[in-house]
Amino acid sequence: METIEAVATVKLTKTEYGIIRIADSRVSLDSVVYHFKLGSTAEEIFHKFPDLDLADIYGAISYYLTNREPVEAYLKEQDIEAKKNAAWAEERFGKQNAELRERILARNAERLSNLKENA
Repeated sequence: METIEAVATVKLTKTEYGIIRIADSRVSLDSVVYHFKLGSTAEEIFHKFPDLDLADIYGAISYYLTNREPVEAYLKEQDIEAKKNAAWAEERFGKQNAELRERILARNAERLSNLKENA
């Protein structure tokens, strides 16, 4: 009986910021693993990220399943970094965004009022 040698290549690249992307896309390993952990099949993930090849999605899932511990550690690091960035943005732009939102709401209310008066 002949044996078949199994060889799998996973196309993952790490950006200068430490984000792992799949193939030559902008889709992160985080995104695929997130949807997989929610119960999505590779085909469902493909519909969410049509820039990826189905084989690349299967490869990413396979990589996750065979390297679960280091991938989970990576995901935890990414989560911590995302929270730091969100806190920085809120600190830096939070008040500014709130003021802008209030101005937009006031302008919309004024326009609605003008429309009602002219109707």
